[in-house]
Amino acid sequence: MDKINMIETTLNHLVSINDRKSINITGVKKIESFDNEEFLLETTHGYAVIKGEELEIIKLDTYQGNVSIKGRIDSLSYIDENTKHTKKEDGIFNRLFK
Repeated sequence: MDKINMIETTLNHLVSINDRKSINITGVKKIESFDNEEFLLETTHGYAVIKGEELEIIKLDTYQGNVSIKGRIDSLSYIDENTKHTKKEDGIFNRLFK
């Protein structure tokens, strides 16, 4: 087993929301897309969408898979691989240029 696969299998996935003002997530493999209203993250347990207002990354540790986001958290949902592209297309830029 190579080093990258070993790291991915040891990442636990944990979500902690503090007063709807910040969210800490572990087990993040990749940030697919983000803006100030929506984040699309690939986690060890599937894709997660975080929606809110004035969202911004305050901490990103790609080696350990930790992400901290602040802003008003309105929702957190998980999507499957087939739905990922549909949700991504609903981003702010695509809504602006319709």
